[in-house]
Amino acid sequence: MAKFLIVGPSWVGDMVMANSLFRQIRQNHPDAIIDVIGPAWSAPILARMPDVRNAITLPTGHGEWGISTRKKLGHSLRSEKYDQAIVLPRSWKSALVPFFANIPKRVGFHGEQRYFLLNERRKLDKTSLDQTVKRFTSLGLEKLEAYPPTSENMPNPKLEVDKVNQGKLFDSLRLHPNRPATCLMAGAEFGPSKQWPISHFHDTAKHFIEEGYQVWVLGGPKDKEEGNAIIEGLGEFAFNLCGETKLVDAIDLLAKAEFAISNDSGLMHVAAAVGTYVHGIYGSTSERYTPPLTIKKTIHNLHLECSPCFKRQCPLGHTDCQNKLTPDLIIKTINP
Repeated sequence: MAKFLIVGPSWVGDMVMANSLFRQIRQNHPDAIIDVIGPAWSAPILARMPDVRNAITLPTGHGEWGISTRKKLGHSLRSEKYDQAIVLPRSWKSALVPFFANIPKRVGFHGEQRYFLLNERRKLDKTSLDQTVKRFTSLGLEKLEAYPPTSENMPNPKLEVDKVNQGKLFDSLRLHPNRPATCLMAGAEFGPSKQWPISHFHDTAKHFIEEGYQVWVLGGPKDKEEGNAIIEGLGEFAFNLCGETKLVDAIDLLAKAEFAISNDSGLMHVAAAVGTYVHGIYGSTSERYTPPLTIKKTIHNLHLECSPCFKRQCPLGHTDCQNKLTPDLIIKTINP
């Protein structure tokens, strides 16, 4: 029975995509035990991944070195006697816990001079490993199979849905049980260049409410004000749930929606992982690199000459890749 310790990523979407690696390991090692180190927010999401035994919280902040904390955690894990560690981030600090845990095989990509921390360092070939999910799953394979991994070695992420919690959310949030729902995810933590205009989200919400849907705007507390702008004046079937739910609740709500319209964000990947049809909006980023990992998707991208730029702010100042992607272009793919 093989035991794996995975050092997970720090972003929601990446942690969801890492589930492809966890599922791949269990395909190749059906009796494998998989524990995952991640930020505190990731524990409820990891609990919805049946291939993960334990979510181990690293008590340091994002960007914090915390060498003594990582050393203490590594020493505490020595008794687990893991066979292999897979380190998904490329930072020096991310490889410390497996090193201090004395795990005999420690795999990760070259990065930040990790020569003695990792004893199997892989080349990050950006040509063959041109997607985040390929990079993650390649580290779970032997080198001869890893460049690139085949589709059989890249199962799509899958998150379990809690029907009981789903019912409680309908009651507590006073959602309409008999009206079809669509979810809108307008957040763009990376920067405004990834954000479809709030006015476009508003017009789209208005259209679908008139078509007989209820609209749920999902996001964190930071998205509350923009959520209010999206539903302004739209009546009883428009719900701004930003900051009203936990991240794990979004799993259960998205699973109940007929479809979701989203920026390239973590919640887009959550929607894909629960089987909801995803309309993913791209411009400054590319679906070639971080697509929603599902067959139930439509990608919306104008493919302008200036995109993708991968910048937080539009370097040309117009953000045409988002502004010129008008609501009718998306609506007609849903209601042709």
